[in-house]
Amino acid sequence: MAGTARELAERLKSRFNTALSEPVEYRGEITLVVPDPQRIAEVCSAAKNDCGFDFLVDITGIDNYGEDPRFTIVYHLYGYSHCQALRLKTSVSEEHPELPTVTGVWRAADWHEREAYDMMGIRFMGHPDLRRILMWEGYPDFPLRKDFPVSGRPSNVPEVGFTRTAPLEGGPFVTVAGGKDTIAREPRARKPDTEGPEPKDRPEHKDNSSTSQSATGGAEPIEKKQ
Repeated sequence: MAGTARELAERLKSRFNTALSEPVEYRGEITLVVPDPQRIAEVCSAAKNDCGFDFLVDITGIDNYGEDPRFTIVYHLYGYSHCQALRLKTSVSEEHPELPTVTGVWRAADWHEREAYDMMGIRFMGHPDLRRILMWEGYPDFPLRKDFPVSGRPSNVPEVGFTRTAPLEGGPFVTVAGGKDTIAREPRARKPDTEGPEPKDRPEHKDNSSTSQSATGGAEPIEKKQ
């Protein structure tokens, strides 16, 4: 199973022929696209068993809002035997955001798929326990879709939970556009309802003009001329 990521991708491509795209390299990373999302589990199984990608690093959902298909699902794979990485990508439509689970290939897919379902509304058919993992059951929205407002939406599920919109303008965790300096823009340093910290709260800069570097690298005083 030894080889570079490109060689392993070519091996996988030769097995599936038109069911996989040609390998694409970008900044040293290799990606294969699976045009038919219903074949993703089959491709993942071959990537693990035939090409040594025994570790599922992550599954990421991307909302291509305004495009069709709307959702892209990205699988980041790694092989400990050859220390190579590979990315697989496939897409599903907004009307039918479904594709097979890969929990039968990597058990680690369990929580990754639940998160993609919870945040994006992508369903993984055959998953053993496809429940929300961050929001509560009955929550009506998918918070990482691009049409979900940054401030959130109010919701109320009786005896379960509720959400309210979060005011953003002027809040302590919202970066101020422009601003006279980095301290004024940085939300962690800025006080609510102000552009920046008070002058007394700004970090002081030490004046090192009275010291110089000695030949040994240490700082020593400079003698003032009389």
